[in-house]
Order: sequence, then C-alpha cells, then structure tokens
Amino acid sequence: MTVRGNIVDILNRKIFKGEITVEQGKIKAVEEKDHDVETFILPGFVDAHIHIESSMLVPSEFARVAVNHGTVSTVSDPHEIANVLGMEGVRFMIENGKQTPFKFNFGAPSCVPATTFESSGATIDSEGIKELLSNPDIKYLAEMMNYPGVIFDDEEVLKKIHWAKVYNKPVDGHAPGLRGDQVSKYISEGISTDHECFTQEEALEKLQKGMKILIREGSAAKNFEALIGLAGDHFENMMFCSDDKHPDDLLLGHINQLCARAVKKGVDLFKVLQMACVNPVNHYNLDVGLLELGDSADFIVVEDLKEFKVLQTFINGQLVSENGQSFISPVNFDKPNQFKASKKLVSDFIVPHNANRIRVIEALDGELVTRELIKEPLVKYDNVISDISNDVLKMAVVNRYQNDNPALGFIKNFGLKKGAIASSVGHDSHNIIAVGADDTSLCRAVNTVIENKGGICVVLEEDSWVMPLPVAGIMSDQDAKAVGETYQQLDKKAKELGSQLSAPFMTLSFMGLLVIPSLKLSDKGLFDGNAFQFTSVYSD
Repeated sequence: MTVRGNIVDILNRKIFKGEITVEQGKIKAVEEKDHDVETFILPGFVDAHIHIESSMLVPSEFARVAVNHGTVSTVSDPHEIANVLGMEGVRFMIENGKQTPFKFNFGAPSCVPATTFESSGATIDSEGIKELLSNPDIKYLAEMMNYPGVIFDDEEVLKKIHWAKVYNKPVDGHAPGLRGDQVSKYISEGISTDHECFTQEEALEKLQKGMKILIREGSAAKNFEALIGLAGDHFENMMFCSDDKHPDDLLLGHINQLCARAVKKGVDLFKVLQMACVNPVNHYNLDVGLLELGDSADFIVVEDLKEFKVLQTFINGQLVSENGQSFISPVNFDKPNQFKASKKLVSDFIVPHNANRIRVIEALDGELVTRELIKEPLVKYDNVISDISNDVLKMAVVNRYQNDNPALGFIKNFGLKKGAIASSVGHDSHNIIAVGADDTSLCRAVNTVIENKGGICVVLEEDSWVMPLPVAGIMSDQDAKAVGETYQQLDKKAKELGSQLSAPFMTLSFMGLLVIPSLKLSDKGLFDGNAFQFTSVYSD
C-alpha cells in the first residue's frame, strides 16, 4: 500500500511532497516524490491522559469514535472502573480494548480506593500494583493522587512507586497546587508528570524542576488557556490530554481540536505536533509509529494544518476511519457490575432541624473545586428542606456497594426549581449522587438509578428519563451516537428543571470528589477537603 501527500516530518521540522509505502503494517519507505496531492500526512494523535470510562463508553466503542478525529492511541488510567471492580475492572478494560486495532495503553491505578473517607467497591494494594505492573499490557503507574502520602513517606504509597521503578515504568502525577519544597519532594520520588496545573506559574515551576506537564482540556477541567503560553519554550516537555471526555463532546472532536486552537494562537506548528504526537510515545514508551522506517504504520491524513480536519486514519497500516466513518466493528462484551443498594424511602432523606445555620456546598460552573457557604435553613415540619427561592437544594450520596442510609447535605447553584437529577457516575468511588428540589423527587431519582443498577436520570413528578449504565454502573452498552444523544437529552431535561449549569451531570459527578477542596459530600458524610476530615452539615 502507498499513500501520497505532503509528509510532515515533525522532528526535522520540514514538510515535503512524498509517498509512504506500507507492508505488513509497518512503514517500509518514506520517499520524496512529486505529485499533485494537496493533503498532509502526519503521525496519529495521542491523548496523554484520559479515563475512558468518563466517556460512558467501553473502550471498543470509544475507539470507534476517536479514530474519526485522528486519535490512534491513548494513555488510559482505568481508575474509575478499578474503584468499582478492582483488578477485574482493569482486566475488562484491557481485554475489551484489545478487540480493536486502537492502541490503548492502560496504567495501574495507584489510588484504589481514592480515600478512606468513602465507600468504594475494591482495594488495590502494593501487591496488586506489583501484579499489574508485571503485565506488559500495563504501561505505567497511573496518577498518584495521594501526594500527602508521597510527601510524608507513607510506606504503602512508596511501595507502589518502588514497583514502577523495578519494572522501569513511568509514574504519573496528580498534584494540584503543590509548590515549593513539597513538589520538589514529590518529584524526587520519581513522579514524572502532572496534568492538574491550573496556573502558568505552577506549571512553570514543575517544568523547571523536571516534570512533564500535560495541558488538560476535557469536558470537566479546562486548562488550555492558562497553560498554552508555555508551549513555545517548553514544548519538548509538554503534551495534550483530555482527562475526562463526555460522549457528546467526543463525537465533536478530540486532540485534533487542541492542535487547531494552539496553531490559531500562534504556537509553532511543529511544536504543537510534537506535543500531540511525539512526546507521549517517547515518554511512555508506546508502541505507536512516528512515520519512521520500520515503525508501525500509525498515521493520519488531514485536509490542512490549521483546522486538522481528519480525512483518513491508519493504525498498523489498516484504514480505520475515512471522512468521519469508522471502520472499527462493534464487539460483544460482558457487563461486569457491582450494585447492592436497595431502594430508599422518602423518610430516609429527612434532615432534622438541629441548628439555625447550615454548611452549604457552592458548586462553581466548569470547576472541580467548590466553596463553603453558611446559610439559614428552610424548615418544614422540623425537616430542613430544599430552599428553591435561594437555590439551596438538598443533595444525597448513597452507598451502592451495600445497603446503607443516604448521606445528606445541601448545595447551591444547581438551580433546580422542581424535580431531581441523579447519577452513579460520582468520582472517585461512583456511589449514587443526587440533587433535588424536594425529598420525594430526590428519593425517586436515587431509586431510578438503583432499579437500573447504574445510570443517570432526571425525574419530574411521575415522569422519569434515564440512561442505564450497566457496565460497572459507569459505562453504557450502547454505541457512541446513541449515548451522546441520550446524554444531551438528559442534559436538556436537567436544564428544563431550572439548572443554569453548562453541564449539570458533569458538575454533579465531581461533588463527591474528596481530593479536590473545599466542601464535598461522600456516602459517609460532609467532608472538608481543606482540613481533610469530616464536618457537620450544621455550623452551630
């Protein structure tokens, strides 16, 4: 097979008319040759850090969409499914991904459970990490979120890092806001990347101390604008990633969008492409070709080098996408899950009136962080209820791994005037999380998720709309188009209830993420992320 076009040689910073010859999935020849083909050939894009589960698609379905945008490979942390199913979940992701030509590169999830302050479905200790890292399918130790454990020499944390060194595999970082001597200590233990930088100053310090910095732009956190200014001087040590990419967003684009935005901002083309195509391959030692002789024939054909509209995607010499049509076939798969909660009663959602002031989580649109507010409660029949007029709504987190009482709290900025929304996508342990305008709706929303053994839903009086997520309670068994459309419908329904948030279900999914401050709710209670301890819903 031969492919002609303008060949983009990223490392030698040149573009030339030429022809690529492919035999048995490998690059046999790259030759300069005159022709009248105007399109461009370049290595495929790599997402340097993503949780596939956040797309609500199993890997084989994710692949079918990603190739349409020129993505040939991901560096994938199966942290979400591992918190539900442990090693079984990691194995499911690997085996399902292997049924496609797409190059998934899974890591060993380092923080399962993410904290001891919530109920998760599994534990992966240092012996489990050793077992995973000994597997050639596992390419790295995934994000070490327990940075206090690294800084203060927690024995179990250091054992996990030790095994990564033994198997000569990189260690990914997760250290939002960590600066000074503490980040120096963190890096000194062998942690090589961070995708959590929110400011240019933080990213620059980490770069100067030897870290690789990933510019994250996903459906949840968006740091592209804050960090892209560093690319000109530091492109050799930077990459692009999504972290979390929801299905409706994935249908629109992937790393190709970030390349277009970076070029539009005036970043040198070759620097942009080195970040998008080359650096992840070299850092993680991926089996992904870079248009060199003998490489795997992993490359894309694009219309131009401004918008990066992808015309063709090849993996191992196989045409897997052309003009937005994926040639990766659907596959059959099992639906492993763990869902043991039983249905709740409306009375389970009563908050007794025990104080004149309550702590309220302030959700911030497009942010993972929250703020703590102190408010006067609205009380009816000695029950603190949702205060619709002041947008202080009751929320619940329900343990899905055993039958337990809901943990209850209050949240501002969801804006619901009626009904409720609920989801079993709740980082990091994926318990059921819900917000409602009244206790009855809140209970119905939680029970709808329980009945489906996972999903996201909207309820209004006797009506309900649900997208079941039967794979670990966090992924659908449907194709990307169906999932994306259903997700958009539910998003619209939530907004019809009054929510002004740009992505209500995305924001909801992070309101139980305890490792990001300030105030969050776990299935065990209200949690102060700054003091890293539980606190009371009552403030006096």
